[in-house]
Amino acid sequence: MPKVHNQPKTVKIFRAKDDISNIVKEAVANSGLHGKHKIFIKPNLSHPEYLPGVVTSPELMRQLVGLLRDVNSEVIVGESNGFNYPCWTAFDKTGAEAAVKAAGGSVINLSEDKVVEVKFQGNTPLKRLFLPKTVLEADAVVDLPLMKTHEFMAYSGAIKNLFGCVPSNKRIYLHPYLPEVFYRLYTLFKPQLTIMDARIGIEGNGPTKGKPVKMGLMLTGNDALAVDITTAKVMMLDWKETYLSYIANKTGLHEDDIGVEGLSISKVEHRFEPPQIDLPVKAQMMIYQHEYLTKVFFCSLDIVKLFQKVTMAYRGKPVEIG
Repeated sequence: MPKVHNQPKTVKIFRAKDDISNIVKEAVANSGLHGKHKIFIKPNLSHPEYLPGVVTSPELMRQLVGLLRDVNSEVIVGESNGFNYPCWTAFDKTGAEAAVKAAGGSVINLSEDKVVEVKFQGNTPLKRLFLPKTVLEADAVVDLPLMKTHEFMAYSGAIKNLFGCVPSNKRIYLHPYLPEVFYRLYTLFKPQLTIMDARIGIEGNGPTKGKPVKMGLMLTGNDALAVDITTAKVMMLDWKETYLSYIANKTGLHEDDIGVEGLSISKVEHRFEPPQIDLPVKAQMMIYQHEYLTKVFFCSLDIVKLFQKVTMAYRGKPVEIG
């Protein structure tokens, strides 16, 4: 198995308000991204319209792309189609496309990119992934996650954000193998810079329908897993009870390997409300354990919408799918 823990892992925690320019400049200056030919940036566009804490800030994208374009040839920001909406809708309505282009970058719908079959050897239920050529061929990847809980996985952050690089909107079929999928994406893409915008977090039944929490923080780091572990600790979640533990075990990363700079975790930690595991969530979690059931229940948008209506009637509010 590949090991990705040789380089010292450093995470820095900042207080952050509206003006984040100095934080972004420092993160880029310390990232080693100078002089690359092509850099790929993965934002979080998990909702078709901009919601703070749910979707990556267009202003963050504008500043980051501008700084990277000053010292690199090409900067591409990409996302894939969602199960319920096309990527181009999110690029347009969130303001992401306009922000990126204003800064001299370009955007790509990864669901329209050429794909490369990546095969895995050994005793693993995940035999292959079909991944976008643009991301695999980039000289460096930058990850822009948000601080969220997740209805089915307890926590959603930097590594979960890479799942959006899987170009097929049927990536929901990969749910039975998610820890292994996340591990493979993390080791394949190796984000060189992660900027976690935690000015507003999402607690409860995230990642898009939870409750906003004003945290006023940003976390930056040279390793996505280290940023995720640190973020989970700030949220006072037990990261060892999540998929992060699976990835840490596979890569050999230990909690003590992570150097935390800036603010200390104890100074900024806040206990996030965990997801409510009600009957609809339990049902979906059971379905996601089996590839066949996942394909049967989520084979079409019509079935998903029917499931959502039933769940809304049960809960009295929308359900998370994905």
